[in-house]
Amino acid sequence: MGRNIRKRRSPLTVKVIAASAAIALGGGGLLWAQMNASAHESNDAAQNYTKAAAATVATIACPDVGQKLTNVPANAKQGVATELANLDKQITEAYARLASTRQAQANDANFVQNAIVGPLKEKRSATIDRIRIDITRVGGTFDSSLAQLAACTTQSVNQTTAGQGGGQNNGGQNNGGQNNNNGQNNNGNNGQASAAPSASASAPANIGGQAGNGPVAADFVDITKVAANVQGKPQNGAQASTGSFITRCGVNANKNHNTDNVIVAPGVTNGAHHEHDYVGNQKVNAFSTNNSLLAAPSSCQNQSDLSAYYWPVVREQDGSQEFDANALGGGKEGNVGKIITPVQAQIKYVGSPASKVVAMPQFLRIITGDAKTTTNGLANANAHWSCTGFENKVQLTQQYPICPKGSQVVRTFAFQSCWDGVNIDSANHRTHVAFTDPASGVCPNGFKAIPQLTMRLVYNLAQPSIVNGQVKNAYAVDGFPEQLHKAATDHDDFISVTKNNLAAKIANCINTGRKCQ
Repeated sequence: MGRNIRKRRSPLTVKVIAASAAIALGGGGLLWAQMNASAHESNDAAQNYTKAAAATVATIACPDVGQKLTNVPANAKQGVATELANLDKQITEAYARLASTRQAQANDANFVQNAIVGPLKEKRSATIDRIRIDITRVGGTFDSSLAQLAACTTQSVNQTTAGQGGGQNNGGQNNGGQNNNNGQNNNGNNGQASAAPSASASAPANIGGQAGNGPVAADFVDITKVAANVQGKPQNGAQASTGSFITRCGVNANKNHNTDNVIVAPGVTNGAHHEHDYVGNQKVNAFSTNNSLLAAPSSCQNQSDLSAYYWPVVREQDGSQEFDANALGGGKEGNVGKIITPVQAQIKYVGSPASKVVAMPQFLRIITGDAKTTTNGLANANAHWSCTGFENKVQLTQQYPICPKGSQVVRTFAFQSCWDGVNIDSANHRTHVAFTDPASGVCPNGFKAIPQLTMRLVYNLAQPSIVNGQVKNAYAVDGFPEQLHKAATDHDDFISVTKNNLAAKIANCINTGRKCQ
């Protein structure tokens, strides 16, 4: 984590460094430290700190190596997955160092490059080379240009700011959650997620939230001020599959959580770096196998549905110390506050407006959305936020809604509904599935329509408010610490596991236009 700087510090500096270091301690008192750090300081001290805050680096942006891998031999998959998880861990550690060395950065303009970004590049270079070795030693081909992805950059406050009101995803298909133009969002500062600062003399301009890594005031918008959604759905054709199938799997009331992700980081503990809610299959962790998933119990009423449905938890940043306050993936990585269990969780499979669907293959894996949109951009963003009673508004991608009294936060997902007909996964966990054409609902050439998995999660959350540029009663989705808890980083994970011919029954129900459960 951060190193000790052996020199006398002003009281203000001590408080600021203590606040930044709270990421490693769970962050329980960070908001107080931010708001009160300069309460008794001289004007000179406040002005000096404001100057330093203005130059603060908000986060570290590293190219996503995993998304560039398109062909990994089977014998190399585990080794490559482990090394990709190492890349994530390296970024997380570098961000923690960034957050805990603010005074050193203020004193030395080259500190971030020399002490954080430079060493990070060296570690990433070695890791990418190990990926090359894993692939080539089993006869695979490695794209040598991937070595150029070792270098990371920094994002300043201004680079992560698109301003209040920039969070509506007009480039995506909000009816059904499909992304237009390959998921590109037209509002977002060259694809970067928005995170407007809230400058003051007592806190760095980019710091927000209980743990100091977001959210900030500009990450929220009053749902009543969001425009109505005028974007229509594709018209049903003659071969449309108009049925639906609901599976009832609960809301994770038994609090089945972990910080693993068996799809992207198999065999790696804390591979997600944030907590997940799990419903459906109850034995999902980094070490799950197809056989262990088949043998596990399910929270679903239909016990033939052993599928794994999991998503990042939502937390109220109210100062609470959750069970993971001092754990990796939790407080130690900036995910703090009270975990809120959904009050509703609807899991529903629907059909295609253009064709019949084929049954999902056993063990099909799908990830929708992108946990790293703050640094990756919005190409794969598929977050949708709204409020009960206001779901006819444009679904929010880059901001969280502030719902009026009596209204609840709604979080929805619509997964890719086209399958390549061969693979149950792919090297980057994306190219084996695809979205339909947003206008026609037709799958890309070579892909088959499958039942579209949709989810609708409803939460009772304290109403956030914006006071003097600060957000009160903030809530946020868990995420990688360097992603700053942006709304656009929301994502969802799924592994199809069924027995007693359930997959075929779901497809048949949808193809015959029935409503089943």
